[in-house]
Amino acid sequence: MASDATKPKAGTAGPAPWQGPTSGTTVLAAALMIFGGAMAILEGIAAIARDDLFVATRHYVFQFSLSGWGWVHLILGIVIVLAGCAVLTGALWARYFGVAVAGLGAIANFLWLPYYPLWAMTLVAVNIFIVWALCTGMHREAGQGSTA
Repeated sequence: MASDATKPKAGTAGPAPWQGPTSGTTVLAAALMIFGGAMAILEGIAAIARDDLFVATRHYVFQFSLSGWGWVHLILGIVIVLAGCAVLTGALWARYFGVAVAGLGAIANFLWLPYYPLWAMTLVAVNIFIVWALCTGMHREAGQGSTA
């Protein structure tokens, strides 16, 4: 029996496939993506439905019609929600895609600052935190696999 305990196990070379979706930072990132995407969808619907809800500033470099911004936020919000659901599956491509769309979401909400500052700053922070959580989760899980 002592010789069985010293034999290397074949399955310990890398992280188990179930570690990705059950990692705390990965689940947090996916939940924030679904939440942030839903907020972006609501932001887009509000901008499309009622243009007079938002205050348009003058002489803003990135000034578009509010309906145009509404469609940008609506489509980006749907993509972020779908990416968040894909991150829950644990697929590596979903993490990379999640980092990309969360980065786009942060940029879009940064450009949206003059129209709805508090909402935009909240979504910028959420999207930056999503990028951090996805990248940190990948780093920690890769480190766990190499030490085993």
